[in-house]
Amino acid sequence: MNRQLKFALIGIYLLIGFGFALYKQFFTDHLNGFAYHLGQGLFWPAVMFPVIGQIIGGLIFLAIFGYMMFRR
Repeated sequence: MNRQLKFALIGIYLLIGFGFALYKQFFTDHLNGFAYHLGQGLFWPAVMFPVIGQIIGGLIFLAIFGYMMFRR
């Protein structure tokens, strides 16, 4: 992948995450601080679409289980 394209895609992802954090901070009734919303903004696809979070959790579980099964 082209280096400039990679940086552009990462920048767009972070910009969407920051916008998502601002939205959660100012336009929802959650009483958490901005740092909490910024952390959610980093993982905005998993927050917006809960099934993606479940898939990521399942993959992490399988990776840990596989590591424990096949380590020497």
